[in-house]
Amino acid sequence: MSSPNPTLCVALIEDDQPTSRQLATWIRSARPDIRIDQWFNRDDAENAINRVPYDLVVLDIELGHERHAGVALINAINKNRQGTPVLVVSAMPAAIYRSIMKALDAWDYLQKTTFEEHDFIETFLDILRVSRKQAAVAAPAAPADELSLDPLWQRTPIWRGQRINLPLTAQRILATLHQRAGEVVSYEELFDVVKSGRNRDNVRKHVSTIRDAFREVDPQFEGIENVPMRGFRWVRTALVSAPGRKPA
Repeated sequence: MSSPNPTLCVALIEDDQPTSRQLATWIRSARPDIRIDQWFNRDDAENAINRVPYDLVVLDIELGHERHAGVALINAINKNRQGTPVLVVSAMPAAIYRSIMKALDAWDYLQKTTFEEHDFIETFLDILRVSRKQAAVAAPAAPADELSLDPLWQRTPIWRGQRINLPLTAQRILATLHQRAGEVVSYEELFDVVKSGRNRDNVRKHVSTIRDAFREVDPQFEGIENVPMRGFRWVRTALVSAPGRKPA
């Protein structure tokens, strides 16, 4: 049960009531101090978003018969509540979602039926933690010719002056590789960064997501090197362009 004066307020927008109740139960179990407003259709949710400065919005893309209601809601959030973090929980396949993530500007995505309670809670709490700290800490300016990562794993890394849109797990992997530039980061070390699916295939998928995101803004990006049987290495720009060096 929520405290009388909650410090945080979350909007939970999901048309399936059992799913909405389940997610609300998980949130309350982790943070009983949070106020949760549950909305089941686009109109009610949009009216609430325009009235209430939510600290985080959890939403589905499809609401009732509206297949893209969640997209419209994210656009409304970006217009009227810019900076409000959004966690999408949808049945839409992750591979499809990633291709439109940049346009939606959501913070992270969880595909229904593929995650457990601890996956949801860790992602939810990560977003809250990062967004609250971002409000208090200004990110450093990004040089136009290199990668800039907020030490709090800001959701918008900058590569050569352009934003790179990545889910939080991918950002954690990117930050780990970049912090140890030139060194091999083993699969086992990256397992500590991944919140769920601690296996090599899952790590490789996250690295592939990172590479694809970079190549959307820089088709020549070759900054992450695969070290067979060991792990991955962030290759400094000077090394990437060195004569005779084989790209990752």
